[in-house]
Amino acid sequence: MITSIITGDIMNSRKIPDSRWLKTLKSALNRYGQEPLSWEIYRGDSFQLEVKPPEALQAALFIKASIKHYKQLDARMAIGIGEKNFEASKITESNGSAFIHSGECFENLKKQTLAIQSPWLEVDQEINLYLDLALLTIDNWTSNISFIIKTAIEYPELTQGELAKRLNRTQSTISESLNRAGFEEIMRMEKRYRELIENK
Repeated sequence: MITSIITGDIMNSRKIPDSRWLKTLKSALNRYGQEPLSWEIYRGDSFQLEVKPPEALQAALFIKASIKHYKQLDARMAIGIGEKNFEASKITESNGSAFIHSGECFENLKKQTLAIQSPWLEVDQEINLYLDLALLTIDNWTSNISFIIKTAIEYPELTQGELAKRLNRTQSTISESLNRAGFEEIMRMEKRYRELIENK
């Protein structure tokens, strides 16, 4: 069975009490599945999440936006796509090439905070190039912008006006924030990722 595993950790996690960000992380992970079958937090600030391959990039962006809402924090993640040969009752005890790809990709993260490793080299090359460029913007999201992005991903059906109402902001603030965050371009990248994965 082809699946995707996101391996991640929270950068600078010791700078803020985990009572503040841990609830946010759990809530973000819960959006994509149940603990401990689909996700688990271990070693305090590391986590693993299993999602369907087409959803993996959106999930990673959602987690990133959720965590970057806290000023000093960020989430570093590796998306691994491949087989799941053994399913345990806990995600961290399951195995297969998806887990190997995710672990290797995570070990190889240097300055990047998000990358992918799959069985398809041409997909990895294309998506990782997009991610390297996108991260130039994503890494600079402020806590306010991150919160708006998180909400926009959470409620894709909302117009900017409805988003503004929900967040108690003006529509021009929402529009300006999404533009500065490169939201439209990042969502085009996410759509391209889905197309590539769904065609495999």
